[in-house]
Amino acid sequence: MIRTIIASAFQTGYLSVESEGLLQQVLATKCYQSEDLPDLAALYDAVRAGQIKREASSSSVLMEFPLPYKSC
Repeated sequence: MIRTIIASAFQTGYLSVESEGLLQQVLATKCYQSEDLPDLAALYDAVRAGQIKREASSSSVLMEFPLPYKSC
């Protein structure tokens, strides 16, 4: 699921409110794979650099970079 959300954000140039919410849920439960971390880092960097726009108008942080992780 994480890779699909990230791929969509890079394809469209936007991170929807729904997608961001799903990412936050996955990160909050720490249910992701170590292989997801580089993709999450790339998304985080792209949002910070303005390459991907957040649909959410909130100025809050997109997400905290996840560590440690566990697989579900």
